[in-house]
Amino acid sequence: MFKRLLLSIKLALRSLTINIGRTVLTLVGIIIGILSVIVVTSSGQGVKEYILGQVNSFGTDVIQVETKVPATGKTSSANATGQAQGIQITTLKVSDGEMLKKIPNVDKVAPASIGQEIATYQAANKRAMIFGVGADYPFVDKSTKVAQGAFYSQGDDNGLAQVVVIGSDVKDALFGDQEAIGKEIKIKSLNFRVVGVAEKRGAVTFLNYDEFIFMPVQTLQKKILGIDYVRMITLKVKDANLIDVTAADVSDALKRQHKTPREEQEDFSVSTIQEAQKIIGDVFGTINILLLALTSISLVVGGVGIMNVMYVAVVERTFEIGLRKAVGATSADIRNQFLFEAIFITLIGGLIGILLGYLISFGLSYLIKSLGFNLNFPVTLSAIFLATSFSMATGIIFGYYPAYKASKLSPMEALRKE
Repeated sequence: MFKRLLLSIKLALRSLTINIGRTVLTLVGIIIGILSVIVVTSSGQGVKEYILGQVNSFGTDVIQVETKVPATGKTSSANATGQAQGIQITTLKVSDGEMLKKIPNVDKVAPASIGQEIATYQAANKRAMIFGVGADYPFVDKSTKVAQGAFYSQGDDNGLAQVVVIGSDVKDALFGDQEAIGKEIKIKSLNFRVVGVAEKRGAVTFLNYDEFIFMPVQTLQKKILGIDYVRMITLKVKDANLIDVTAADVSDALKRQHKTPREEQEDFSVSTIQEAQKIIGDVFGTINILLLALTSISLVVGGVGIMNVMYVAVVERTFEIGLRKAVGATSADIRNQFLFEAIFITLIGGLIGILLGYLISFGLSYLIKSLGFNLNFPVTLSAIFLATSFSMATGIIFGYYPAYKASKLSPMEALRKE
């Protein structure tokens, strides 16, 4: 039995080497399919890890309160679309943050709003995101650090002081190599004194914090935007183990404050970092499944190519099949020979596809990092296992029927055709 199987393997390899041109053309479809699986899975994993890393940079002891369109889910497209189309939720106030700070497990609170303006210093100007945040923001977002000077105080916020902390890119654009601390920049015809320069941070969830100008939130409200509400409130808790209980306390307190006892009335959403991690994981899981379903089409095309080639091989080698059967080969021997040919094609194509997929993923990682994003596209063992499984399954499924047809040829009919 083993000798017969070994003979089938040798004959399969000999046939593939004799018809090298046909073998190479058949390999192309499998290589493209496997390469696609590797690149898609590594890209999906890389982007997922990047976004989770950016989210985790805020810390696991953070609760986020944001405005929400009533009667919509906080992660729903209806909420996102509504706010993108201009629905303004004006009920979240700085005073809500002061109220939430009274919850026992809440340590620091930073209400925030955001705008965009042109900042000017002498002849230089820079369009920047104006991030109005409370004075406790550096304690809430530990990644926001001041390299020069200091962050503004609560007194500056309450007194509507015209002071700012600028990002490193803003500093370079406006001041170059000059000292920025103590200088005044103009925003919307008002002079703002630079009290601090933030440490270089780079992009976080595709927002470049180095192009931010931090400003007391109440100054932004009253003197720049002309509003009395905020877009979000970020809270840092004392005990991260109690974060879910604290999030429930925050939600209950806001329901009472906003007089929204029913869920469909709520004009705010409360989220923890853990919830954000789960949502990101679920979203990328679904996206990866859809992308794999699409890339599997190329494997199916490659499999059909294998089937066609195997059918041609059966027709061309009818006499050989008849001769082998005449000298004692069984139907199983013939079937195994052609089946091994299909499996070897997909296995070789799979190995080449995995290698090329790894090289492309490595190249993409290098390119993205050269653009300033700390994004890596890892080729995981699960991706290699998945690609290898797809490759072997394609060979067996699409190679079996031609092999079965070859094994059923009668020796007399096969010899007569020659």
